[in-house]
Amino acid sequence: MLELAWPWMLLALPLPWLAARLLPRAKVATGSALRLPHAGFAWPAATSGSSVPRSRRLFGLLAWLLLVLAAARPQWLGEPEDIARSGRDLLLAIDTSGSMGIQDMQLGARAADRFAVVQAIATDFIERRQGDRVGLVLFGSRAYLLTPLTFDLKTVARQLDESTIGLAGRETAIGDAVGLAVKRLLDRPENLRVVILLTDGVSNAGELDPRKAIELAVASKVRVYTVGIGAESVAVDSLFGSRRINPSAELDTAMLTEMAEKTGGRFYRARDTAELAGIYRDIDQLEPIADTAEALRPIDELYELPLALALLAALGALVLPSWRPVAMPTRGVR
Repeated sequence: MLELAWPWMLLALPLPWLAARLLPRAKVATGSALRLPHAGFAWPAATSGSSVPRSRRLFGLLAWLLLVLAAARPQWLGEPEDIARSGRDLLLAIDTSGSMGIQDMQLGARAADRFAVVQAIATDFIERRQGDRVGLVLFGSRAYLLTPLTFDLKTVARQLDESTIGLAGRETAIGDAVGLAVKRLLDRPENLRVVILLTDGVSNAGELDPRKAIELAVASKVRVYTVGIGAESVAVDSLFGSRRINPSAELDTAMLTEMAEKTGGRFYRARDTAELAGIYRDIDQLEPIADTAEALRPIDELYELPLALALLAALGALVLPSWRPVAMPTRGVR
């Protein structure tokens, strides 16, 4: 809808009428006010007793009305839009070690490696965290902050989708990943610091021991949700026939459980795609998305249009009614 931001400016509308009534009239000169270099033309000055042309009055009045309207700041208010309040700062720490390439899970109706499943499920989780700042840490032999905390969830999801196994090395540095995530959350409010750590193995690389990382997270009041990914039983064909093995035998569930419990988070086990999707839904409930009850109405300023029209009307009042040829006396040529 249309409204005026400063409607009190409309009180200036009668100022020209008051000025004409209360101020004394100016003395007028006779003859030409301006002589032009072209013979036969001049800009006539007002003479005593002459009246202002009606067209000039109309243009002047229109210019004043438009000028006052522009000063009142006309605005167009759009439809109310929900905006998310500042929510949590959530860092995803995702394992990209070589073991994440094991194909012991399914995506749809086909076999898929662990990292592909994580990419598919976590991408949807990221895009639904409207109102939260989300960042991405990838770790293998080392830990890297791939995406800083940001409200641009599409960029975070795209960065995860474009990541590959082995990007940070082939081993697993869980302690370094947690330590880096905690460091990036230190300047944020204590109740908003959340880390989701997803891995399929045991910490066998890095400079920071996982137990030290747990102490650091506890001291910094960072909640850590740990997710162990990988199937527990798959069939493998060999020379002696088919047998079943546990591809997740090296998963350090004891350490991941300790990390989650001591920091106020929770440990989850994702043996297949359905379990992993359910874990993210559960985290959504434990760490609710930011409230979107606040509304914002976009405002477009429209003063430029009446201001431009006021300028054109003023030019019309100045030029159009007064520009006319005036006969000039000429001297005879010998």
